[in-house]
Amino acid sequence: MVKCPRCGYENSSTAVYCDNCTYLLSDSDGNKIKNTKRESSWNMSIGKKIVIVLGIIVIAFLLFSFVYNSTQPSNQDSLNIVSDDGSNHQTSSYPYKTVIQYGGSWYAEMGDPNYLVKESGYGNKRFTLDCAAWERVSLDVQKQDYGEGELKVQLLRNGEVVAENSTTQSNGRIVINYNY
Repeated sequence: MVKCPRCGYENSSTAVYCDNCTYLLSDSDGNKIKNTKRESSWNMSIGKKIVIVLGIIVIAFLLFSFVYNSTQPSNQDSLNIVSDDGSNHQTSSYPYKTVIQYGGSWYAEMGDPNYLVKESGYGNKRFTLDCAAWERVSLDVQKQDYGEGELKVQLLRNGEVVAENSTTQSNGRIVINYNY
């Protein structure tokens, strides 16, 4: 039996490495290694090695985060439109607005067709839609009180009406799909 000089574990006499801590017990010729410190720079505890590796990973992550965030355009820049001739057209952050005009109660689903916002209300309301200039916009507005008044819906882009519809039916419903 060979006792490990590092941890004191009793290993078989043919073991080259300690079965408990993997310390080298004998060299390739079978000569026993004396209980002396090796001159290697890696002669440190496993805990210190783990701390060093984790430190390197954290530093790399912080460096990546800094580079990634500093190279991303701002929200305002990402909503600009660059045309074929290279000119840059500024748009507002959220260029679409919806105007609902009705003297009674209504229900609406509006915005990006994949992420519709649901609203109910009474009377005239104006909403800013969370859609970029190039995205499709869907509006679906319906009377809830079966009133005889006119339900009028407008879609504005940068303040200009781009789509409009109205109904006077008692169960009136207006659907507008824009940029399809």
